[in-house]
Amino acid sequence: MKRRVVVTGIGAISPLGNDAKTMWQNAKNGMNGIDFISGFDSESNQVKIGGEIKGFDFIEYFGKKQIKRMDSFVQFGLIATKEAMEDSKLDLENEDRDRIGVYYGSGIGGLATIANEEDKAKEKGYDRVSPYFIPSAIINIAAGQIAIEYGLNGMATSAVTACASATNSIGDAFRSIRDGYLDVVVTGGTESSLIPLGLGGFNVMQALNKSNDPSYASIPFDKNRSGFVMGEGAGTIVIEEYEHAIKRGATIYAEIAGYGATCDAYHITGPDPEA
Repeated sequence: MKRRVVVTGIGAISPLGNDAKTMWQNAKNGMNGIDFISGFDSESNQVKIGGEIKGFDFIEYFGKKQIKRMDSFVQFGLIATKEAMEDSKLDLENEDRDRIGVYYGSGIGGLATIANEEDKAKEKGYDRVSPYFIPSAIINIAAGQIAIEYGLNGMATSAVTACASATNSIGDAFRSIRDGYLDVVVTGGTESSLIPLGLGGFNVMQALNKSNDPSYASIPFDKNRSGFVMGEGAGTIVIEEYEHAIKRGATIYAEIAGYGATCDAYHITGPDPEA
């Protein structure tokens, strides 16, 4: 018999707010998280706007030593997950951690780390790159760091399907609980590709809106649309088997009733016009 799966914890860090509650309130208030990029000099980029995280002190949160050992996409994931875990009120000391997994996606992973280490290698030689280069850049390291942070011994994995990575991760996590492999899963996704290389790459493949008007750029259903706007951030949910949640008195936000995924097998960037 298929088991029911519910959402019991929510966390986020985004251009609309550095926690889930603030993000949701700002979204309801109509706040625009898009603005001119301030995190780097975009003078050489045609596109100069994006959705940046604002007003968060990452050095204070992680410390100078730890922050050098993880790409920002990992940092985002850990921040969002801390909020979701606290929100879920899971008592890990009384849980079977072999039955708790992490399914956490990213489309690109540590692009900033890759770009920075390549620059360093060209200047100083390839044997001078950071020993944390690979462990900071690989896409599944966000899931790995979350698992390490909370001592979760169930499966830790990442879906890598561009903009659908987090959704696929949540769907796969749902199935793992529904089918009895796990009882609880920390799931969601994180992205931090808003750097000159990422911005340029998406722009030259004609994917980005080039208006540079923050108030009239993310307009997917407008006849004048011309592309999307790059952003950054992470979102985490804690999902678990329904009876498990009821037994521990968890707050249930929603139930995941099903999940499906297909591919139109049409083009590397464009959707099938027949949908």
